[in-house]
Amino acid sequence: MTAMVRNPLYEALQQAIRTIGPIIEQIDADIDRPCRMFRTGKVWTGPTAKQFDAQLMQFSTRARTSGQAIMDELRQALSRTPSEVTEEEAVSIRRKYGIA
Repeated sequence: MTAMVRNPLYEALQQAIRTIGPIIEQIDADIDRPCRMFRTGKVWTGPTAKQFDAQLMQFSTRARTSGQAIMDELRQALSRTPSEVTEEEAVSIRRKYGIA
């Protein structure tokens, strides 16, 4: 039986999730705070402010949705990736994806 080793792609995907997850959460928080402040009506009012608010909410939703889609794709890729492979497969994966 061939000895199994940790799959470098699996580990890289885990690291990407650990790295990107907090960044996406921070972006969400950084966008949410100004949106909430703007919606108080104390920052800017009037017809132009309403148009700006609509655009701001659209961009906020787009950023939040994109971040979630990225995380979903990473999690799906991780779930399809075996945690262990043969040494030969590990070498091939490292070469293919440029993983040290």
